Amino acid sequence: MSRLPPDLVIEVGGQKIDAHKAVLAEKSDYFKARLSRDTLKVKGVSYKTMSTLIDYVYTSQMNVCKGNVVEVITGAKILQIPCAVEAAMDSMSKQITAENCYEILTIILKDPAAYGRPPSRCGSRPQSPLSVGSLEENHMIHCFNETANDWRPLTAMPEDINTKGCGICTMYNYLFVAGGIKGYGDKGKVSDKVFCYNPITNRWAEVRPLTQARAQLKLVSMDGYLYAIGGECLFTVEKYDPRMDRWTAVAPLPKGAFAVAHEATTCSGELYVSGGSLFYRLLKYDAKRDEWQECPFNNSRKKSTDMVAFKSFIYRFDVNREHGITVFKYNSIVKMWHDCASQRLGSHLPFRCAVIGNCIYCVNKSQTLQFVVEEENAFFVEEALSSPVEAKGVLFPFVLTLPEKPEKCT
Repeated sequence: MSRLPPDLVIEVGGQKIDAHKAVLAEKSDYFKARLSRDTLKVKGVSYKTMSTLIDYVYTSQMNVCKGNVVEVITGAKILQIPCAVEAAMDSMSKQITAENCYEILTIILKDPAAYGRPPSRCGSRPQSPLSVGSLEENHMIHCFNETANDWRPLTAMPEDINTKGCGICTMYNYLFVAGGIKGYGDKGKVSDKVFCYNPITNRWAEVRPLTQARAQLKLVSMDGYLYAIGGECLFTVEKYDPRMDRWTAVAPLPKGAFAVAHEATTCSGELYVSGGSLFYRLLKYDAKRDEWQECPFNNSRKKSTDMVAFKSFIYRFDVNREHGITVFKYNSIVKMWHDCASQRLGSHLPFRCAVIGNCIYCVNKSQTLQFVVEEENAFFVEEALSSPVEAKGVLFPFVLTLPEKPEKCT
């Protein structure tokens, strides 16, 4: 392919790079979505970084050092080349010695975009354990053993966590639980507390509280920040910087929108929230502009059971006791909804979702369904997995990487 004449000119930093559309599209959803263009202006990436990434796409050789690793990983995320992120991290890990480990670690931690190891489309699927928290009656977290097809207790949440109406998400392999309400009715007290769980040390810690107490909020991680969205009687939104241990206000939800969101997820570096009562809406938050934008909503007017993202698509799951499960997908690049899949047989109760590799796990107290997403197809696996038999309340699945032999905590 590289022997054919280039059919794409990339303009970056006032300079030009010739390339082949097909070669870049194979590794990058960013270039794949722009195949119709012959000239492409790229912002947010330097010429030097772009050259490094283009060389990697053509040669599979990653040329990074402590001087450019942050820029290369950030650029790879902007251009949606997850395997380049993986290659850069692997290359840096091979360069670490006892003499320079602190210096390299400090350089990487300066930029949140350098954190994490996203699933690579160039390698095998990550084998991250699936965990589930039982919200409300039981402060227990269970983890799923795929080999044995069973759920096992992992850890208990601190009693100070108000699991009813709280927000929960993961970031950098930490679990965060924020807000919630303690008690019922007029005696219920809304919380501003935020807790963080480290699965490597099996320890919980309390971090900086929210600037506003929130219940029924949505908690989402994006680009190294946590976002606490809305809540009962609240249209405000705030974000948490773990490096500064600080919450700051960002643009509130638009006037006339919903305070209590149905679902929230991130896709291609943007935050999406759905909600509403008589009229359901999909909103997108642009962090660079600090503003909310209206997105097209699909024809379904039902409240979805969950909404998750995989690559550049958002998958919305609707559950109906009589008609089964209907899945819709939203292309965040062309901004269009499509019917995706359905399952009519079996008992269908509402569930929550978590993504590992190309599989979306749909978890409730009766079963765990697997929804597999392939390049040209998406389907439910016929045989359901088990569910946590001891769990009570509402289940909320999430993904953490656990140590092979967890350390005992005293």
